[in-house]
Amino acid sequence: MLRKIVRTHAPVIAFSLLVIGIVQTQSHAQTLTGRAVLPADTFAPGPTSGEFIAPANGRIPPFAKQPVQGFSAVLKGPGDSFLVMCDNGFGAKANSPDFVLRVYQVDPDFKTKSRGTGTVAFRIFFTLSDPDHKVNFPIVADHMQYLNSSIDVDPAIRNGRLLTGADFDIESFRQAHDGTFWFGDEFGPFLVHTDASGKVLEAPFPLAGVASPDDPLGRPTSLASSKGFEGMAILPDGKRLYPLLEGPLTTDPDKHRLIINEFDLATKAYTGRQFFYRMEDTTQSGQSIGDFTAVSDHRFLVIERDSGQGASAHFKKIFLVDFEDIDSNGFLVKHQIADLLNIADPDDIGGTGTGVFTFPFVTIESVLPLSANTLLVINDNNYPFSTGRVAGQPDDDEFIIIKLDRPLSEKK
Repeated sequence: MLRKIVRTHAPVIAFSLLVIGIVQTQSHAQTLTGRAVLPADTFAPGPTSGEFIAPANGRIPPFAKQPVQGFSAVLKGPGDSFLVMCDNGFGAKANSPDFVLRVYQVDPDFKTKSRGTGTVAFRIFFTLSDPDHKVNFPIVADHMQYLNSSIDVDPAIRNGRLLTGADFDIESFRQAHDGTFWFGDEFGPFLVHTDASGKVLEAPFPLAGVASPDDPLGRPTSLASSKGFEGMAILPDGKRLYPLLEGPLTTDPDKHRLIINEFDLATKAYTGRQFFYRMEDTTQSGQSIGDFTAVSDHRFLVIERDSGQGASAHFKKIFLVDFEDIDSNGFLVKHQIADLLNIADPDDIGGTGTGVFTFPFVTIESVLPLSANTLLVINDNNYPFSTGRVAGQPDDDEFIIIKLDRPLSEKK
């Protein structure tokens, strides 16, 4: 998630076990085989939104509906569809109290070499809510007016106790084998458990010793803002979650080290087992991870990217890590499998006419294996702020399918 413009109206975890290292092997080649686009100015029914942001890139808020934007995680959906999760909306706690947290079902008609319109159909799958008052701190729906303003909270939010981007900054989600959903949040950071309709089932689960400045529980800060659970994997057997922090702990002298914690779904508790992911040491500022997705019971995909967009984007890559692949220094080895700024496009699916397609977005936060050598990748368009594709124009939501030159099981 990207921090954006705001307009206002009035115990440290011990470093233990494994570390994911910086060592790389030869990159896999990748080819664009499908692309579909959901236009930036796509809206769904819902409360008026954008009351607390400034105009950007020709878009003048507030918006009469809810923008369909900020896709930060993807799951397989019914049939050939996908489920995509929106993040907190406009990028900060203060500017997103009127953005409701949602999961959409999307049906891309991918443009390929031989077929497809390149369009995306969508519908609301569910909106997160807390009708049973399980959240153990005040939420937007508990107030008559949005905080620090004279604007009344929309009745739909208040009456339905809908969750908003000022309550949680959800950046990852997974579905358990019992059909319930688990969301990774950045404000706490918390794990949030809902039923299949998005209703919160129990109080959010904090991570002991880790809290951001946005933590509603007021715990001592040990993590920078917007650096919580950006990615989260679930094992294929559905027994454990692995939320990955986007930023290092403030107490860690190694500012490239990110922590993965193991959470047991049977006991609903952290096990104490940790793994470390080490970000690349590049000349670009703002190095972050975008997603963490299981390939098997011990192998995972990680999106890692810099903070650049458009011509300033230099590092947008996908790595494969393996909990059983550890170097002599105790670091898990990173295997680069895709460079999203250098995708072969021999069939001109991307329409550049150059034979090369790039994904030059500041935030790329969704990856899903479709087969042994095919990945779905989606950007987070940060509507209406990010302009990675065309300067001065809000980015669309782009869905691309890339084919690797070898199966994910072959790392070298």
